[in-house]
Amino acid sequence: MEREIVLFSVDEVVIEYSIIGKGDPILVFHGGHSNCREELGYKTLIENGFSIITPTRPGYGNTSKEIGLSLSEACHYYIQLIKHLKLEKVHVLAISAGGPTGIYFAAHYPEYVRSLTLQSAVTKEWLTPKDKEYKAAKILFHPLTEKYTWRMVSMFGNVLPTFIFKQMFSSFSTISYKEAKEKIDTQDVEAFRRMINRQQSGSGFLIDLKLINELTIADLNKVSCPTIIMHSNNDGSVPIQHAHFAHQHIKKSELCFLNTWGHLIWLGKSANEFNQHLLNFLSTHSVKD
Repeated sequence: MEREIVLFSVDEVVIEYSIIGKGDPILVFHGGHSNCREELGYKTLIENGFSIITPTRPGYGNTSKEIGLSLSEACHYYIQLIKHLKLEKVHVLAISAGGPTGIYFAAHYPEYVRSLTLQSAVTKEWLTPKDKEYKAAKILFHPLTEKYTWRMVSMFGNVLPTFIFKQMFSSFSTISYKEAKEKIDTQDVEAFRRMINRQQSGSGFLIDLKLINELTIADLNKVSCPTIIMHSNNDGSVPIQHAHFAHQHIKKSELCFLNTWGHLIWLGKSANEFNQHLLNFLSTHSVKD
């Protein structure tokens, strides 16, 4: 995949973004620990006539952390990027911890949004200071330590990819590795290894934990575009209740529950089924209409 990575400067801040593919534009708000180099789920979209614009979210990669002062501030700058690229309307695709940004963007800038896709998305209160995962994240993914965390994970992942995949599996799935074996595809371990080699946290993940609390029910109620909520029945990272919550409060939404092995719904033997659901939805609400 030929990917163009660009730094866009505006108002003394910088947004790093990538463009890949040609066709109807999709604006992707990537998940936690990711950046504009994300690639999970991209291949099918590109092969089916879509262009994917992925801004690195605040605090990740080379995007200024100042953009993440609030969801409102972040989305203001994403609109500046849309205008810079001379795009009229986009499909918005929001993944995992990028969910609140995608929802807020669709709610407050409906004139720029053709459709909203939520994938394994956070849509309400998630990790809180009382949760052990939150406490661990504050240490492991603090800006002073996250480089060492990911360096160690990627090092072991490159040497012992299957072992690391199994060790980290419970973070992504509610079922055991043994129960999930029939759902795991032969290419999943390699895709997982590539993913952890791309990942970094910078200041981004701690910004995510703060911004998630800004999303309100009123924001979800304001989303007026067609919306599909895609979530695994076995998601161990973002509980399935987030999908139900979004469906309850977004008027024009449909639920698409997937029998994949976990949070990474682009992987596994059900990936083709997942891709077809997404392509059908996007085609129905194509910008060519």
